[in-house]
Amino acid sequence: MDEVKTALSRVRGRVASRDGTPIAYERYGDGDGRPVVLVGGAPGGGERALAALLAGRFTVVTYERRGPAAVEREIEDLAAVLEAAGPGAAVHGTGAGGALALAGAAAGLPVSAVSVYEPPCTGDEESLGRVAPRVLVVDGGASPVGTRDAARAVTAALPRARHRTLTGQTEEVAPHVLAPVLVEFLCEDREAAGAA
Repeated sequence: MDEVKTALSRVRGRVASRDGTPIAYERYGDGDGRPVVLVGGAPGGGERALAALLAGRFTVVTYERRGPAAVEREIEDLAAVLEAAGPGAAVHGTGAGGALALAGAAAGLPVSAVSVYEPPCTGDEESLGRVAPRVLVVDGGASPVGTRDAARAVTAALPRARHRTLTGQTEEVAPHVLAPVLVEFLCEDREAAGAA
């Protein structure tokens, strides 16, 4: 793993996925908070605004997803980023990134909690049934009915999930609206883990 510090408490680095593909990542925050990995909805998707809002409470890691690849390769990429993030990492994914976060958790990646914003419903209830960590599924109140129904279907298929709708939000969720919801969930999840 190679890392280079940049301004604004941001560190850039690279890790190698299982097949040797280099994966670029950025770490935000001072390194004292719980690690949270943000999985964008598409390769090149920008999660920086959300990362900046969460970095005051957490060590946030964003990464560049590779171009079109089999989900197994993307899970291996996420595993490499989780290792760089550190133990106890939570994962948040938006759209297709949410589906990848759930697939990684179902595959047994070491994640402490998962949150997803408007993941597509894949219809793979068996896989979703294997997701062990607690999950928060969020959708936007102004999103199309089909998108909101998909979020509820994903929630129903997960063994330890709850659903929340953000009033007035669409698939282009405002980071300043989503961030406090994630902070609440992740802090609640950490408190629950500490009480266990």
